Amino acid sequence: MSEEGNHTSSSCKDAGARAKPGHDGGIGRGRFFRIAVTLAFILIVVTTAFAGWVFSLGPLPLEQARKVSTTIVDRNGKLLRAYAMADGRWRLPVDAKTAVDPTYLKLLLTYEDRRFRSHGGVDLLALGRAALQFAASGHIVSGGSTITMQLARLLEPRRERSVYAKLRQMVRAVQLEQQLSKDEVLDLYLTLAPFGGNLEGIRAASIAYFGKEPKRLSLAEAALLVALPQSPERRRLDRHPEAAHGARDRVLARMVEDGVVSKEDAAQATAAAVPRLRKPMPILAPHSSDAAMATMKDTPLIKLTLDSSLQKTLEALARDRALAQGPDISVAIIAVDNESGDVLARVGSADYFDERRAGQVDMTRAVRSPGSTLKPFIYGLAFEDGFVHPESLIDDRPIRFGSYAPENFDMTFQGTVPVRKALQLSLNVPAIALLDRVGSSRLSSRLKQAGGSLVLPKDEAPGLAMGLGGVGVTLQDLTQLYAGLARLGAAKPLREIMLASDDREPLRLMDQAAAWQVGNVLLGTPPPENGVHNKIAFKTGTSYGYRDAWSVGFDGRITIGVWVGRPDGAPVPGLVGRTAAAPILFDAFARTGKIPAALPKAPKGALIASNAKLPLPLKRFRPAGELIRTGSDQMPRIQFPLNGSRIDVDRSVNGQGAPMPVKVAGGVLPLTIMMNGTSVGEIDSRRQRLVDPPGPGFARLTVIDATGAADTVVIRVQ
Repeated sequence: MSEEGNHTSSSCKDAGARAKPGHDGGIGRGRFFRIAVTLAFILIVVTTAFAGWVFSLGPLPLEQARKVSTTIVDRNGKLLRAYAMADGRWRLPVDAKTAVDPTYLKLLLTYEDRRFRSHGGVDLLALGRAALQFAASGHIVSGGSTITMQLARLLEPRRERSVYAKLRQMVRAVQLEQQLSKDEVLDLYLTLAPFGGNLEGIRAASIAYFGKEPKRLSLAEAALLVALPQSPERRRLDRHPEAAHGARDRVLARMVEDGVVSKEDAAQATAAAVPRLRKPMPILAPHSSDAAMATMKDTPLIKLTLDSSLQKTLEALARDRALAQGPDISVAIIAVDNESGDVLARVGSADYFDERRAGQVDMTRAVRSPGSTLKPFIYGLAFEDGFVHPESLIDDRPIRFGSYAPENFDMTFQGTVPVRKALQLSLNVPAIALLDRVGSSRLSSRLKQAGGSLVLPKDEAPGLAMGLGGVGVTLQDLTQLYAGLARLGAAKPLREIMLASDDREPLRLMDQAAAWQVGNVLLGTPPPENGVHNKIAFKTGTSYGYRDAWSVGFDGRITIGVWVGRPDGAPVPGLVGRTAAAPILFDAFARTGKIPAALPKAPKGALIASNAKLPLPLKRFRPAGELIRTGSDQMPRIQFPLNGSRIDVDRSVNGQGAPMPVKVAGGVLPLTIMMNGTSVGEIDSRRQRLVDPPGPGFARLTVIDATGAADTVVIRVQ
């Protein structure tokens, strides 16, 4: 072969050799491109699948997690009672900033999640440490879960421990951190964390194990509460106290290693025993709590006006006194703030769980016969009408009102006594004589106007017997009326649930001067053996047949009502208000821890004078219609209309009605006619006059002569 051919051949080989690398480079670029596209596609698919999986998880079940036990707190936010959730769990709301001991929070975050305030839900450093520990030891040393991840697990509890479960917790933790603040995450965790059995949350655990709120915890208690949620069932204090003890000590040892706790403090905490029994949840004011639950349905937190300290004190008083009275006797007590009308304490029975005493029946709301406790309001209306004064003389002698002849409790009569003494001794005849003058219907309507609902037998109208207990009333209504006396005649509706708005208006009970006079008289009532004199204005009462014993009293600050008796209404021989209820009343005032406050000063218009200096008509009380003589003149007496009569008025002509005649006998001219306290003219020498009738209802007609002598009748216009 020629050189040229060899050269040609060689050139072709060289060219081929040079072309081959270029050809291989094209193939590499294509392969890289294909790999990149494949990886990108896989990444997109994985990302899309992951996003779809995350989306498929749905929203976080926060609403369900926020459901807690209904808690009833007092006016200062102290827990009175909590109700278990529908499934029996105890889960109380928590505010870590204000209601949890800082020592516990410090131990918890150091032990469980030291970077809680800085991570976004997942602590990568903690997860890396946990992975290295697992690789080195072959078993799980630490889980690497943050507080937020643990909360995620509590929101969606799963039994399995897998990579999938951990990944789900991580995703949920990130979502939680996006929706909630750090404080909200911590509060929710402290609300849901398990502590064994049906206890969830730091508050339920602290109350059940230590009998107190977690606001003040010892180092030993704080370490124990940190340890329990890690394995709540295996460390249940009521089942496995030794395991709980060991877990607590390991927490303390770790805190010493981390420099959070000194060796001395840890040693002292380690020596402390752990509780072995659960304490009962507090049940203060059970009757008020039950009533609030029925009123404020589906409300997680209900704030009452009660004072937990006073409530606890009076519950103990009622329980002790009932035990001393006998196995069937119960005691009810209610305390009211005079100024606001807020109920400060309500003890519905001696023992809520005592079936024999019908403990779950709230006797402060039960309708019972009040005995003589309505007498102060009879006297108050008599003072208001101006025909009697505390220093007036009144007869306590046998008297008959139709077929009704009242007698005193001791079956004796005192003769002529001052009105003041008649009320203080609770004499029956003077009270009925005054009620006859005031009018039973007027008393009933005035008490109802002031919030005291009187319950009469079916189809029965108010009568004189109501002055001695022939009517039904509740202890809370009676106490509201007495608080009206303390407020100088302006009763205020009682309030027990604290709401955002308070639109209660005072209710008229009687004039200020009359209310002050009643309080001044009751202040001088002889107290029981354990009572102080002239500090508490009070009245006692005993119902017919010794079924109910009452005592209601007030100082310048609060009013307290006491009832003693059998809830079934059976008689109790010897059960008398003065010996059974009054000592409890004075003990209740003593246990408030405050010196009795002075009653209000006498208002303007209050007549303060001895009997000798009273105007002639006020020196001595005479029953309606009774005649007396002053020289040659008789005191005025209304002959028509008669006391208690019913006047039918024809209003068809002009809508106002025909004039009503008024006829009077006796008295010194001129005679002035008053209708419901307003002058409607004078009577001439013929001693009669036509007056325009008032609107339908009860009306008080009074005639006053020139000397100030007066006569009054109450009529019903229809």
